[in-house]
Amino acid sequence: MNAHTPSRHFWVLGLLLVLAATLGGLALQPGPAALAPALGCALLLAALLLRRARRHEQMLQMRLVEQAQRVGALQQALEVAQAQRGEAMAAVRAGEQRYELALRGSQDGLWEWDIAADRMRLSPRWKSMLGFAEHELGEARAQWRERIHPQDLPALEQALQRHLADAQARFQCELRLLHKDGSLRWVLSRGVALRHASGTPYRMVGLDTDVTPLKRVETILDAVARGTADAFGEAFFKALVRHFARALEVDCAFITECADQPPTRVRTLAFWAGQRWQDNIEYGLPGTPCEQVVGGGRTCFLRSDVQRLYPVESGYEAYLGLPIVAQDGRVLGHLAFLDREPRGEELLLESVYRIFTARAAIELELREARQRLRAIEAAGS
Repeated sequence: MNAHTPSRHFWVLGLLLVLAATLGGLALQPGPAALAPALGCALLLAALLLRRARRHEQMLQMRLVEQAQRVGALQQALEVAQAQRGEAMAAVRAGEQRYELALRGSQDGLWEWDIAADRMRLSPRWKSMLGFAEHELGEARAQWRERIHPQDLPALEQALQRHLADAQARFQCELRLLHKDGSLRWVLSRGVALRHASGTPYRMVGLDTDVTPLKRVETILDAVARGTADAFGEAFFKALVRHFARALEVDCAFITECADQPPTRVRTLAFWAGQRWQDNIEYGLPGTPCEQVVGGGRTCFLRSDVQRLYPVESGYEAYLGLPIVAQDGRVLGHLAFLDREPRGEELLLESVYRIFTARAAIELELREARQRLRAIEAAGS
């Protein structure tokens, strides 16, 4: 189109010169003969200008159509992007709601450490794990550090710094936290650092899980296992009773064997009470909580009111009895604990008791076998 532009310009210029010459001649010699060329040049010039205007209008219309198409495409792309953004935001909100619900339903305590500001945000659940209301602990990291057992603080700080320095290093640490009532809670702390593109950490988020019951089981199991590992026979019964009494912090512990079958009476094989050994005794089961254990072959746990329910147990509030069962299903005796204070679920450690009552059953069956052997030998002599 640009190649024809100069020739068109020459035509227009030529027509203008002819029109000017004609008009000049008309001025010198007026008449119809001189007017006709002028009119012809004017009409031709007007036709050319009109044609050019139409072409220009067509070009503008084409450009407008192209721009409209571009705008339409951009508008469509914008609508798609907005729809995708809306879906993404909805997914984020749904994820946040699920995360919040999961945290509410979880027994774990959430903590967030703003590294730059050195502030520690603790969730309501984290605070309640230690007996605090939400408003009782602020965001100062010093307050968080005060709840950590001094002996566990150095290892915790080392684990934190190791993770901050190396993203590949996992942060996981067991530590003790100080409860509001002065007791200790064991927690398993796990977390991850959030980092800038450069790798520099700016925030750390973690969860603390209360593992106090598990640590208690672990401690008791370890104490009793160590105390009875090298003991057999009578020595095993004494070691079992004594170490359980200390680990469980109960006032009285004893182990018995059945004195008759079906069992109506039992005799103690080891009897620990008042922080010392007591003489072994034989007693009848009726009127005692032990009757449910030995007679029914099932565990009996009374949190409180033992002396009211069983006056023979005067001075004691809580009771736990566990049957010792032979391989053939017979109840051989039982392991029992009494305490002067009410006790809770912390006394129920079925998995631990099962290990040692099974060992006690073996010892009692060996004891029975030896007694039968001695009786046969005595009869033969």
